[in-house]
Formats: sequence, C-alpha cells, structure tokens
Amino acid sequence: MSQSLVDVDAEGGNGGAGDPAEAAAKAAGDATRPTDGTGTGPGAGRRANVRRLLRFLLRRPGLLLSVAVLVLVVLASFRPGLFTSQDPLQGVPTENFRGPSGAHWFGTDELGRDVFSRVVHGAQLSLKATLIAVAVAFVVGGLLGVVAGFVGRWVDDVLMRCVDVLLSIPALFLSLALVTALGYGTVKVAVAVGIASVASFARVARAEVLRVRQALFVEASRSCGARWYSVLGRHVLPNAAGPVVVLATLDFGAAILAVSALSFLGYGAPPPAPEWGTLISDGRNYLANAWWLTALPGLAIAATVLATNRVARALDGEWSRQR
Repeated sequence: MSQSLVDVDAEGGNGGAGDPAEAAAKAAGDATRPTDGTGTGPGAGRRANVRRLLRFLLRRPGLLLSVAVLVLVVLASFRPGLFTSQDPLQGVPTENFRGPSGAHWFGTDELGRDVFSRVVHGAQLSLKATLIAVAVAFVVGGLLGVVAGFVGRWVDDVLMRCVDVLLSIPALFLSLALVTALGYGTVKVAVAVGIASVASFARVARAEVLRVRQALFVEASRSCGARWYSVLGRHVLPNAAGPVVVLATLDFGAAILAVSALSFLGYGAPPPAPEWGTLISDGRNYLANAWWLTALPGLAIAATVLATNRVARALDGEWSRQR
C-alpha cells in the first residue's frame, strides 16, 4: 500500500500540472516564443497602429482623395518635371487659345503657352508663399500668446489690446495695407498674409498657456523650486503646442486663398511668373472665348484648399476620436 502511494506521488510530481517548477518553466518558454501578430510582442503595437490608420482612411474615401490631391500638389511644387516637360514661359504664337486637349491638358493662353505647365510650375511659387505666411503667423503669434499667457499682468493687457486691434481689421484689408507698405513680390505678399493672421494664433496660444499654467503638475513643479524657464520649456510649451499646430493646419487653406487673392490683384511676382492668382488675373480678359484660362487654374486652387481643409478637419477631431 505504501509503495503504491509513493508511485502515485512520483507520477503526480513528475508530470502533473501541480508542479510549480515545471509550470514556471513552461510559462517562460511560452513567453519567449515569437508572436504571430495577435499578441503583445514588440511589433504588435506598431501593426495595430497601421491597421487602425488603414481602417481610418478606407472608411473615408473623401479623405483619401484629399491626401492624394495634396501629395500631387507637393510633388508639383518640388518636382514639376514629373508632370510636364514644357516650358511655362515660352509659347508658340501659332497655337494660341487652343482648348483643352491631349496635347495641352489645360489648353493654351494668348501667347501659346501651355496652361497646365504654368499651373504646375506656379504651385512652387504659391506654396512657397503659403508656407512662409503660415510660419510667420505661427512663430510671431505663438510667441505673443506665450508671453502674454505666461507673464500675465500688464504685459498680458498690452499685448492682448494690440491683438484686439488686429482682429478688428479684416485680414485681407490688413494684408493689402501691409503689402502696399512693403512692396510687391512673393515673399512680401507672404509676410503680409502671415502678419494678418498673427492675432488668431496669439489668442489660441494665450488660451492654451493659461490653461496649462493652472494645471496641478505645473504647480507641483513650481513648488519643487523649478526655474521659470524650466517650467516653460518642459511643461507649458509641450502641452500647449497641440491646438496651435492644428490651427496652423487649418490656416493653410486660408493662406492659399489670401496669397492667390493678392497675386490676382497684382501684388505678387511680376509677369511672366506663373503664380496661381496671376494666371486667373491674366485670363479674366478672355472669358468669352477662352474660359479655361481662368476656370482650370481656379479649379486647381479650389481643389487644393478643399483638400487641405479636409485633412485639417481629420487631424483636428476625427483621428483623436478614432483613437
């Protein structure tokens, strides 16, 4: 009887599930096995993010189309030779006012220049001015908002009263006044548009700095004896920058319209530079017999602005809700 009990105990100790040493060894072996994509391995998080992004895009065909339009516009601004090999400044006078066709997708203008080539090369000038305008508004407006919100007291009052004055003037009128004082040219137009947008960036930056400055972790950092520049650089700026960056994305489309409007009025690069607004201005005298000179460049501007706004809206709220 005792021998049989010993045998049973030996079998249970060697192969049973109750042996803690063997259970630990088995768990360690399972943990070291490579996962198949469904577990929690090192690449599982990245694969999950990629799948989430793909689902997010596939459920929104309008967003996919907008991203494709923006990619094409950016490629045209950096590598116009990928889309056309024709010279945007030279034309064939015998082929003037040709309608859209296989040889000339957007037709030709009064000098026989290919309009599609001018639109493609004009993307470089227009996007350059837009990027400068958004950068000026982001840097200057963000700096004013951070100083006003972080310093407070009379500095906040003075800066915000200046911002209120800027907000009381329509942005296009303010841009016209500034570009008249600065002079003509693509860069000067961009600076004027950027300064006209400073007020909105300053108000958003100030509001975010005020919100973050009253947070518990900022108060705890101050109570531990941290310097003001340490609090500003390590806590306030990183947590207040998000909404300002989103505003910069939303302002990109408005900046394209403003730059094109000033170019249309003749404040942009001098002819024969193919800026988008200049193309529409040059073609308005031929609307009766050459509608494509204004309609197709205008369609390119509208498509770019709408695509930018759609992507900005997705970044602003849809992606954060999806996550």
